[in-house]
Amino acid sequence: MLFPLGASAQKGGKSLGLKTVCIDPGHGGQDPGTISRDASRSTEKDLVLKISKKLRDKIRAAYPDVRVIMTRESDKFVDLGYRADIANNAKADLFISVHINAVASYTTSSASGYSVHVLGQSSVKGRDLFKNNMELAKRENSVILLEDDYSTKYEGFDPNDPESYILFSLMQNSNLEQSLAFATEVDKAMKGGVIPYSRGISQDPFLVLWRTTMPSVLIECGFISNPNDLAQLRSDSGQDKIADAIFRGFASFKKNYDKSLNVPLNSPKAKPSTGAKASSSSASGAKAASSGSTVKAAPTGKVLYGTQVLASAKTMKEGDRFFKGHTPVSVHSGKLYKYVVETSSSLSEARKKFSALKKDFPDAYLVKIEGTKVTQVK
Repeated sequence: MLFPLGASAQKGGKSLGLKTVCIDPGHGGQDPGTISRDASRSTEKDLVLKISKKLRDKIRAAYPDVRVIMTRESDKFVDLGYRADIANNAKADLFISVHINAVASYTTSSASGYSVHVLGQSSVKGRDLFKNNMELAKRENSVILLEDDYSTKYEGFDPNDPESYILFSLMQNSNLEQSLAFATEVDKAMKGGVIPYSRGISQDPFLVLWRTTMPSVLIECGFISNPNDLAQLRSDSGQDKIADAIFRGFASFKKNYDKSLNVPLNSPKAKPSTGAKASSSSASGAKAASSGSTVKAAPTGKVLYGTQVLASAKTMKEGDRFFKGHTPVSVHSGKLYKYVVETSSSLSEARKKFSALKKDFPDAYLVKIEGTKVTQVK
């Protein structure tokens, strides 16, 4: 596991570790988020604020040395970009955005469960960027329509235009590995809880995650359109148990984060809640999986074909679990390292391998490598 050191260092370099976390209660003010269909008309903005405050209090009680900041602590509207700015300016080591889901049509209440999201194109097998979670992403991103001059602030991004989402295929997401590690811990901790069904971990194009510069996740705690989920989301005990599960995911992630920096580990100083069980073990996704030497550069002087699986601002290790056992080569192009697997001098051979690789890397595409130039092959 690779963790950034800069934001974690205190003055003089005396202490390293996960020192600052930013909690982002979604929506607020004139943006209610999702709304329950029953007579109470419960709003996402109110429910996630309560869950987020409980999570804040649990972290502060257990880790007095960890600074916990909130993007909002009251019912006020906060621009999506400013939410990221709050975390970035505080040099946060982790960003947690808390939300509640709903079925788009409001014609059925059968959909239920929680889900955890990191930045990127859809990583689910058989899905592409414009299917399934796109409706969720469009709903969450449409908040910017309430902001003044949103087109300029978000570089022409239009949440209702599928073409705008192409930019997410070029994200310099240097925090993907750590984001996935935290997402794995949260997913495991929430599974079997008051909202027991996990809808899984996925990569999706959420603007609030795009602008952060640290490991970041967006958690959909349940469905406000599902009566069973809503009962837990609305009750104080349900909110506490949801917050407690996220806290346990945080505690497990922090343990691995600090361990990777050789920080002396301290047990939490306060139990998150009387009924909470400590996480039995760290998920394999949060372990230090990167091993071996840095990915080798693609040889120069000859044309190669292969499958590009990642573009990142950071150098990666050959044994990184992201590559799923494949040996990649890298091409340093501008500010990005482009990682290509199963290279061959034969286009037809590369095409055969590409078809199989799409099962492991659904958002990958076939490319041609010429020196430092990488172009997509149709």
